[in-house]
Amino acid sequence: MKRLKLTVAYDGTNYCGWQIQPNGITVEEVLNRALRKLTGEGITVIGASRTDSGVHALGNVAVFDSETSIPPERISYALNQRLPDDIVVIRSEEVSADWHPRYCNSKTYEYHILNAKIPDPTRRLTRYFVSFDLDIEKMKKAAQYLVGTHDFVSFCNVRTDVEDTVRTIYSLDILPVGDEITIRIQGNGFLYNMVRIIVGTLVRVGRGFYTPEQVQEILEAKNRKAAGVTAPPQGLFLVGIEYEE
Repeated sequence: MKRLKLTVAYDGTNYCGWQIQPNGITVEEVLNRALRKLTGEGITVIGASRTDSGVHALGNVAVFDSETSIPPERISYALNQRLPDDIVVIRSEEVSADWHPRYCNSKTYEYHILNAKIPDPTRRLTRYFVSFDLDIEKMKKAAQYLVGTHDFVSFCNVRTDVEDTVRTIYSLDILPVGDEITIRIQGNGFLYNMVRIIVGTLVRVGRGFYTPEQVQEILEAKNRKAAGVTAPPQGLFLVGIEYEE
C-alpha cells in the first residue's frame, strides 16, 4: 500500500464545491469515481481545501492510498483520460504513508474583479463584475489592517462550527491591471467564506462606504454583521498550497 498525492486544477462552475454532499455533483465525487475505475479499488480521496460551490482551483491537493502498480507519476495522465475537461490532475507523486494534505504551511487565494462599466460575458464565470469606480489606494490601505495574526470571526460565515477563529495573514495585495483587479491573499489557513467576506469588505472600502480605518474596527467588533457582504464565488481561485519540504 502506498500513499499518492494529486495536485488538482478545476473550473468549479458546474460543481457544488469540493466535498461530497447529497444535493449535487462535487469535484471529490468525480475524482473518486475516476480513481475507482482506474484502480479497481474503493478509493476515497482526502482533500486539502474544501472549496465552495462555484469556486475554482489551480492547485488544490488530495491524497489516497492504493495498491496500484501504475507508476505514481503516470497516474495523472491515466486519470485525465477519465476526467471531464473541467477537472485536470496537474501532477501525481508518492508521499510518505503519514503525509496529510491539510497540514500545510500556507494557502494562497486570488480573487478576480472585473471593474468596468459594461459586463463581459466571456468572463462572467471567473470574475466578479463591479461597475462602480473603486479607490484602489484606499483598498490597499484597508488591506494592511488584516495582515498579521487576528481573530477573524467578523470575516467568517456564521454557519461555521470551528472553535478557533484566529488565523494569520502573511500578505494581502491589491493588484490592478487594465479593467481587472486581483486581490491576492496568503495565510496559514482560512475560515468558511473568509476570503470572500474580506473581498466584499474591501469593495465597500473602494466604493467609499467604509474608511480604511474602519476595517480595524470591524476586526475588533468580532461580529459578522460588522463586515461587508460575501463576494460571489466565481471570482475566487485557490492558487496553491505550500508544504514543508
